[in-house]
Amino acid sequence: MKTDIMNSLEQYIDIYRENSEAIDAHSAPVMNAARPRALASLEGRRLPVLGDEGYEKTSVDDMMAADYGLNFNRVGIPVNVAASFRCGVPNMSTLLGVVVNDEFHPSKNLDEKLPDGVLYMSLKKAAELYPELVAPYYGRIASTDNVPVALNTLLAQDGVFVYVPAGVKVEKPLQLVNIFSSPTPLMAVRRMLVVVGDSASVQLLGCDHTQDCGQNYLALQVTEIVLGRDSRLDYYDLEESSENTARHSQIFASQDSGSSLLVNGMTLTCGTTRNDYFIDITGDGCDTLLTGMAIGSGRQHIDNSSVVVHTGTHCHSRQLFKYVLDNESTGAFEGCIRVDEGACFTEAYQSDRNLLASSAARMHTKPQLLIYCDDVKCSHGATTGQLDQDALFYMRSRGISEKTARTMLMEAFMAEVIDTVRMDGLRERLRMLVEKRFHGQSSFCGDCSGACIDTTSLQ
Repeated sequence: MKTDIMNSLEQYIDIYRENSEAIDAHSAPVMNAARPRALASLEGRRLPVLGDEGYEKTSVDDMMAADYGLNFNRVGIPVNVAASFRCGVPNMSTLLGVVVNDEFHPSKNLDEKLPDGVLYMSLKKAAELYPELVAPYYGRIASTDNVPVALNTLLAQDGVFVYVPAGVKVEKPLQLVNIFSSPTPLMAVRRMLVVVGDSASVQLLGCDHTQDCGQNYLALQVTEIVLGRDSRLDYYDLEESSENTARHSQIFASQDSGSSLLVNGMTLTCGTTRNDYFIDITGDGCDTLLTGMAIGSGRQHIDNSSVVVHTGTHCHSRQLFKYVLDNESTGAFEGCIRVDEGACFTEAYQSDRNLLASSAARMHTKPQLLIYCDDVKCSHGATTGQLDQDALFYMRSRGISEKTARTMLMEAFMAEVIDTVRMDGLRERLRMLVEKRFHGQSSFCGDCSGACIDTTSLQ
């Protein structure tokens, strides 16, 4: 399917042209209407490659160069959800939805458990049943000028839609589990749209997992978040995938006046991961907290990039990212705070702190401030170092083994990010997951045994 003279983007454009009828037939008119604009945006362009601005350490073109299949005809792939689904954060009282590869499946009686007016459903189905709710927001803040977004818009057939009407407070958190499972290499084009109305609030936990049957997987994910006036959203994005999984995730958020947004991105296991965060703080008096942590081992690669733009007045934003890298793993963080002219009384802070637990691990960090307004308080900082040798010596002198001491110091290093979690039960569960990760244990939803049952078990 691929040739040396074609870049990755050209091959996917050709695939789209060959399968456009099947793509449209198995999607919704609202999503189909956006494809021509996306295709026009992609003409003559390419995906980001190593060394491009903002992509100094990650090539999206290389991530997508492998020979992945695309399930345009929505062929059912059986998944062992009931027998092998073991979420790392079980026993939480959540409203559950599952995306199998790139198709949404609600848990049993999900609609009956949601508050009146709240929608948590397939994006395709929502676009068919409630186009008046989807069309005004789909593609509004994730512009097709962005090449990966345009490719996602071109190929996406389904996804997830979360809608919380004005004034509604969803007491139970929503949980979305993305599962990869396929007998052949597969690319999943995932899309999520979250709309939170004025004075509404909701918490959302997303978990990305791989039922690792030895195949290579690629997730191309775009999430759009629209927050109304005085609304509140906590979004936790947890990745526990396999070393055979590549993920390119982009999260776009727009905040109206008085809104509060928490986004926490956590990479515990992965293959190659690139996460982009674009947050536009357009209203006045907004509060924004963007945090993340990454744990790398083996030859895993984790790259986080953030752009937080302040245009409203009297707003506060904070960014905190931490990495612990071991073996030959690599990490990258590029963060930008931009305060536009007129965004008076802005307070914006950014911090990136990193631990290299081996001499072969590598970290790239590039914090940036772009300030076009005088009446602001802004700062950024980045540190990269090794474990405190004095602390190690002290702990070993108290009879603690070197391995245990190293693990305890790494766990303590991540505590600041974990402490930002505001979802009941999730904070302590994350402490356990991080502890197990540093002890070399995995607890993700995978462990595909090969014996699969149909996803109708979710209904």
